[in-house]
Amino acid sequence: MKVSEAITQRNLALCNEKNITPNKLGKLSSLDPSTITSIFYGKSKNTGLVTISYICDGLNITIKEFFDDLLFDNIFDD
Repeated sequence: MKVSEAITQRNLALCNEKNITPNKLGKLSSLDPSTITSIFYGKSKNTGLVTISYICDGLNITIKEFFDDLLFDNIFDD
């Protein structure tokens, strides 16, 4: 799995966990809806750490919590 795919899947899982829509996440994260759409539909191939930080702020989690998931274990083995 590519890093971009893992980031997309993690975002979807966190939204499901917190029972929010991607649109709501965009508002909570102060990100443009097109940015969120690009991430959620796999169009963004290079989501930056600053963007992930905004998403984490919107979800009220740390960057460490974001990446603390099995999706990111051995990500570079593929």
